[in-house]
Amino acid sequence: MKDGDRHITKKKHEIISNYIIEHYSSLYGSTEKQFEVHKIYGTSESDGVLSVYMWSYYCGFNKTTGTEEQSGHSLPAVIKLKKEEERYAVIEYIEPQDGNGYQSSLKNMFPEKYLELVQQDNGNIEDLQKEMNKKVKKWLEE
Repeated sequence: MKDGDRHITKKKHEIISNYIIEHYSSLYGSTEKQFEVHKIYGTSESDGVLSVYMWSYYCGFNKTTGTEEQSGHSLPAVIKLKKEEERYAVIEYIEPQDGNGYQSSLKNMFPEKYLELVQQDNGNIEDLQKEMNKKVKKWLEE
């Protein structure tokens, strides 16, 4: 069961992408422009904190290499937003552990109803790749 992004406004999508881009821009090799796109499985809210369950796809690009990815990743993640005055701020960003801890960390991160979707999307991100390509092509044409 997927309740998707119906609770996520365009502004919240931007906050999520901007946070991830900022979080990773210094961790990967230097690129001219970084983009992030995501697929949201659903959300839950508790004590004013909105937990967003999603698959995130992040890449860095250079104009000289065009749409060829220079660095990046694709992975399931949970991001938590809290309303502060009139805007939302990211208060926590969680990714699964690598290696042996991967499956157990996923179970801790995601409600049961989204786990199967996460497993299905592992390696199947054609829709996110199309969305990423659109953003990169737009940037290259600027």
